[in-house]
Amino acid sequence: MSDEASVVAQAKVNLLLRVLARESSGFHAIETIFLRLDLGDEVRVRIRAGERSLDCSGPAMPADGLGDVVRNLAYRAGLAYADATGWPLGFAIEITKQIPVGAGLGGGSADAGAVLRVLDALAPNPLGRRLVELAAGLGSDVPFLSLDSPMALGWGRGERLMPLPVPPTRPIVLLPQSFGVSTAEAYGWLAADRGTYAPKADVIDPANLTTWEGLVAVATNEFEPVVGARHPEILRAVEALRANGAAIAMMTGSGSAVVGVFDAAPDLNRLTSETGLRAVLTRSASRVVPVKRVE
Repeated sequence: MSDEASVVAQAKVNLLLRVLARESSGFHAIETIFLRLDLGDEVRVRIRAGERSLDCSGPAMPADGLGDVVRNLAYRAGLAYADATGWPLGFAIEITKQIPVGAGLGGGSADAGAVLRVLDALAPNPLGRRLVELAAGLGSDVPFLSLDSPMALGWGRGERLMPLPVPPTRPIVLLPQSFGVSTAEAYGWLAADRGTYAPKADVIDPANLTTWEGLVAVATNEFEPVVGARHPEILRAVEALRANGAAIAMMTGSGSAVVGVFDAAPDLNRLTSETGLRAVLTRSASRVVPVKRVE
């Protein structure tokens, strides 16, 4: 039996992101629609005795690296799995970064979810459905990115998930900014700008989320106006996508990347020229890439 496996850690976008009232714990509950993309990091995990390591490289690596290894979500995912199950004693994680860092595309969370999925595929006693519960302790995007579903409606801190039938795949254009946005700062700006939270009167019906028409009707991100007020280039990028025919154009997550959903791939050179940003073309995912054992 192989002691090594790999998988593509697919990026995500939020086609809906509502931030609900702050809980007594200090955390905010959310309501969101997660959608995986074809774009992803390459994650490989090898089981070994005792030693634990993480190595990151690739075109999306920041010039100053990813910081302290012990704070890295993928490394923490390996530790969490070992602590919860008593296995493995050691591991070597290798990540080739393709997802822009700090962009709201869930790159770190995708890597963490991929590590959990790979370890569960290799484990002598897999956690199976309990993997999502373990993922919840790592961050609000990690449960979805450890789930075998390309799209889901999420509540709470992202740990309550309803898998959704994915609509036909469509071209997705990403406009990553040259800067990242701190999620903690984004929450602080939102709280300062809107004051006391007033709940939305409308209720999301999952039955309406199986088509692009239904998704267009609900697509909104409550972080976008408050983050955009501090970084107006984000709002300009949203308008550029709309002007070029995007059915959905919005910031994803807490920023800073902007995402456009198109019926047909637009002129990337034109978008780059209009925004000064490198337009990245990918597609909405039709499936979750399976874990592959390395023979």
